[in-house]
This record gives sequence, structure tokens and C-alpha cells, in this order.
Amino acid sequence: MSVPQLPLALRYPPDQRLDAFVHAPAGAIEQLRALSQGTHAQGAHASRDSVYVAGPAGVGKTHLLLATCAATEAAGRRAAYLPLVAAAGRLRDALEALEGNDLIALDGLDVIAGQREDEVALFDAHNRARAAGVVLLYAARDIPDAIGLGLPDLRSRLGQCTRITLGPLDEEGRREVLRQRAQRRGLMLEDAALDWLLRRVGRDLGGLTALLDRLDRASLAAQRRITVPFLRQTLEKGEG
Repeated sequence: MSVPQLPLALRYPPDQRLDAFVHAPAGAIEQLRALSQGTHAQGAHASRDSVYVAGPAGVGKTHLLLATCAATEAAGRRAAYLPLVAAAGRLRDALEALEGNDLIALDGLDVIAGQREDEVALFDAHNRARAAGVVLLYAARDIPDAIGLGLPDLRSRLGQCTRITLGPLDEEGRREVLRQRAQRRGLMLEDAALDWLLRRVGRDLGGLTALLDRLDRASLAAQRRITVPFLRQTLEKGEG
């Protein structure tokens, strides 16, 4: 399974960088940055150099994986990101194609849970990566023992990873994410517009980038500021 080599900005969107992650658990960003730069501890502590990011949908797991890949490539090293939904049922071939990278991020472990051939392939790849000094970065909606993995040895390996647990952002955190991402696009959002969008986005920020891109295009086309009436007109019209 070949992995296309795209420019950094296309592989890893600018919104998804380590320094753009809001309210990360203490020490998480520093740890991921060290992994990306190859300055983490090795040797006897190699089993702790794999990281497992756990949390429900929409809390930023993919953000952290893509951001760490971007930081790895910015440091002149090789990284690969694989959403497992794209490789389920043929994971061995996909993982073999990724060998030679310094860091491999595997997103959505839940997808292969209960699929024995894929689980065995991942177990084998995990062992090869550790032996070669490759950093593995996993993401799933829950801890290894709670996502339905059938292979005890795989659960054991994943349980040895350093774990980062993410939870839903509070109101202040969601507001900061909206404000930061809007500012990167040169969008000025009034407090009333922020409040309106926060009620609309809710706790799941997964679609926020696409939403802001849409608003950016619409405001440029209409030559209008982003106000509550403009938001209502633009977004509610799109639903009709």
C-alpha cells in the first residue's frame, strides 16, 4: 500500500500544530515535541516511547497525531499518519509500507478491534517498530482494555504505552479554539458571533476547520464582516 508524498501543508493542516492545541494535559505537548525531535529517552525505556492518546470523539486526538507528524517532519525526520479505517482488513500490507519512518501515527484503533488478522499485524508491527527505535503514536476512543481488542498480547503492548487522556473542552476552551482558528484566517469574530457559533458547534469541534473555511469564503465573497445576522444567513441557508 503506497503512501502519497504530499507537501507538508497538505498532509498536516496549519490548524493542527502542537502549539495550537488548547488545554492539553500537563506535559503532553512537551512529551510529543520531544518524540517528534528524537530527543526522548531510548534504550531500556523504549517501551515508554510509544504514546496512546485516548478520548471520545471530537476532543482533539487526530489533532495531536497530525501535529506530532508535522513537528517530526519539520525537524527533518520522517513521519507517517494512517487512519486505520482506510486500512482495515489489509493492515499488514499498510503497516509494512510505512516502515522506514521515524514516527508512525495510527488513528482510530477502535476500527480494527476484534479483527484478528489486523490485530496480529499490528502486534507484529509494534514489536518491529520498538526494535528499530521507531516511535508509535496511537489514538482510540478508550483505553486498550476497553475497545474490544481480542489479542491479549496486543492489549498488553498497548497498555505499556505512555497514555495521554483527553476530555471534552469546557466553554472557555472551546471559545479559545474558535478564536485562535479564526485569527489564523484573518477572521475577526465579535463576542456575539462567537457565542452563536459555540452554541452551534457544541462540544464536538471536529468540523470546526471546515466550518471556518466556509465562513471565510462566504465573507470574502459577500465583502461582509462575520456578524450574527451573517452567520444565520450563511449557515441556515446552507441547510435549506
